[in-house]
Amino acid sequence: MGIAVCLVLGLGLIGGATAGAVLDRGPKAAPSAAPGSAAEFARARLVWQDAPVDTLFPPVVDGRGAGPGGADRTWTRIGVSPPGDCTGAFDPLLDRVLAPTGCAKLLRATYVDSTSTTVTTVGVLVTAGDAAGMSALAKRWTDEHLGARTDLIPRPVAFPGTAAAHFGPTQRGSWDVRVSAAAPFVVYAVSAFADGRAVPQPLPADEAVASGATSAPAQAGLGFDATGLGKAVDDRLKAAVDAELHPNAHTAPATPAGTEQSR
Repeated sequence: MGIAVCLVLGLGLIGGATAGAVLDRGPKAAPSAAPGSAAEFARARLVWQDAPVDTLFPPVVDGRGAGPGGADRTWTRIGVSPPGDCTGAFDPLLDRVLAPTGCAKLLRATYVDSTSTTVTTVGVLVTAGDAAGMSALAKRWTDEHLGARTDLIPRPVAFPGTAAAHFGPTQRGSWDVRVSAAAPFVVYAVSAFADGRAVPQPLPADEAVASGATSAPAQAGLGFDATGLGKAVDDRLKAAVDAELHPNAHTAPATPAGTEQSR
């Protein structure tokens, strides 16, 4: 598919409405659902439809202290995929692991670091499952240490004509997956070298950022890319959901707490 078709470069809402609309819609917002209720959980699933692209996937993410040795790191967005389903988005085994919670929508964007050395795809899986299903998935993910398995790495998104043009399954170098136990979301990030080299032994992000790690993915900071961008998008998603579900507590969308700041 051509680049003009694949990219949605920050125009309008992720759900297809007007650019620049705020998440806090004031009097037009639906009445607040009871905290922790099934109704609130269901409403959280729809927040992405009203969120501007730049809210969840900022054009630039500044990772303060998010690099090796506490160095700052900056990532620039090079492409956003149109919202879609999960067909072909995950390797078969990961697809089976995620299947019990379903797939309502998949949102993805790819970033390049400031040196054009690494590329990272960040994804938000909006699940179709209920609170019990997400709690069970989160427990299984943790108890079985699924985040460390190299046969459960999410797939990236390549964008022709960009630094991520050759970002495919064999290029995956490090990854980070965040399964929410209390909301219908799985946020993930997978990173690689921008020159398209294959990585025969990818490392989960927590191992790649560990002190003393000497593998190529670790030395290049791929784990820091995955954790930094994964956390940045996860923080923004949580802030968007909070602003939508609790509008009376917000006068304007705030930059979520964390290491990143968009510009």
